[in-house]
Amino acid sequence: MTKHKIYTTSFASVYPHYVTKAEKKGRTKTEVDEIIGWLTGYSQKELEAQLEKRTDFETFFAEASMNPSRNLIKGVVCGVRVEDIEEPTMKEIRYLDKLIDELAKGKAMEKILRK
Repeated sequence: MTKHKIYTTSFASVYPHYVTKAEKKGRTKTEVDEIIGWLTGYSQKELEAQLEKRTDFETFFAEASMNPSRNLIKGVVCGVRVEDIEEPTMKEIRYLDKLIDELAKGKAMEKILRK
């Protein structure tokens, strides 16, 4: 089975789209970074290093210390129910997509971060 193209895509090439999506809805890059940090365990410095290295999505998530509370993320993203995704890396990618969607829809940060 061949890997989905997103696995070999650099996280840095998609990251600006996350920020743009948030900023178009009046949210900030800082909030996007906070969400990424909450999900992956990356500090701001570590996130910036990953962006600078142009790490691919598969490696980006493989090297992360994923938040154990991420299984609280439920709902549909890109027409697929996140909790039904079997493939682990794709599930992590969709978790992030869902969190960014919630941010862009105006959800409060404490709810996005499942506090």
